[in-house]
Amino acid sequence: MYSIILAGGSGTRLWPLSRAASPKFLHRLGGTDESLLQATAARVERLSDPDRVYVVTGIAHAAAVARQLPAVPERNILVEPEPRDSLAAVALAAAVVAGRDPEAVMAVYSADHLIGRQERFEELIGIAAGAAATGALVTVGIRPTRPETGFGYLHLAEELAPGVHRIAEFREKPDAETAAAYLATGEYLWNAGMFVFRAAAFLAELERQRPELRAGIAAIAAAWDGPDQEAVFGATWPTLEKISVDYGVMEGAAAAGLVATVPADFPWSDIGDFHSLGESLDGDAAGNVVLAGGAVAALRSVQDSVVVSTTGRVVAVVGLRDVVVVDTEDALLVCPRSRAHEVKQVVDALKEQGHSARV
Repeated sequence: MYSIILAGGSGTRLWPLSRAASPKFLHRLGGTDESLLQATAARVERLSDPDRVYVVTGIAHAAAVARQLPAVPERNILVEPEPRDSLAAVALAAAVVAGRDPEAVMAVYSADHLIGRQERFEELIGIAAGAAATGALVTVGIRPTRPETGFGYLHLAEELAPGVHRIAEFREKPDAETAAAYLATGEYLWNAGMFVFRAAAFLAELERQRPELRAGIAAIAAAWDGPDQEAVFGATWPTLEKISVDYGVMEGAAAAGLVATVPADFPWSDIGDFHSLGESLDGDAAGNVVLAGGAVAALRSVQDSVVVSTTGRVVAVVGLRDVVVVDTEDALLVCPRSRAHEVKQVVDALKEQGHSARV
């Protein structure tokens, strides 16, 4: 099996730690010495040989990706000239892989997720690969543990094989009442953005739903590894439709009965903001999660808070509960954990004020 790691985006809800030039997947946010990207690559080591691991990333991050993943061959780091959202990224990987191995089965992962229970993860990806070998487009859905409004949902239909269900439809991010109703039925999964399919099957569905995008990808793939690769890639890529893989292919494929899912019960987090980061990691006796590196975090009468520092300075917090404190060289964030999702609005405001270099 081929493993495709999507390493894009800037993680604006994790500002000021995550920036456009240094996004969250390059940072050590899993409570270990590995970055999220390195942890993702380590997670698939027993599923894919190093020469079957591919990373799709942007120009700004290509050098850092190569440094962090020295075992991944340089030719397997696919560098986008500019962001075109996830459908173009997945299609590019599928076309390049299919050109090298027409029978390839590929699994697609985000570089910035935390996943636990490694053996269970490998087991379920194996089940998904078996379903993909039959031609299905498979998504790995996460069994919800709470009525979450920040994720899309997958509506389960009948069981196709042990551990594999057809997906009736994709549902958008719901309001709180709808999310609670989904949870109560037991028929919905969180859409975690993990996919397993034959590269050829995905490209065929892309042709059916997005023929213009498929034609552009085909032109790029035809020139790949040849003398005209750079010229064709640079000219064609900016013309591709900018759309997510969910909207662009998977939703339409589900409506046609082509999408299956493997319900997963391993711990999973997309670390969407500092609140979810705090939920994903083990805290101290008071429930505090501290990622300080070489800094000193001095906490007194502090509970259920998240403290992150990259500066080496002393960060002192006294008498607070449920707060986020993030200290970097040129920016300081302090907010209640319950409002951590609003950090993106701070980033938007800084851009409007002409401070794009700070984000």
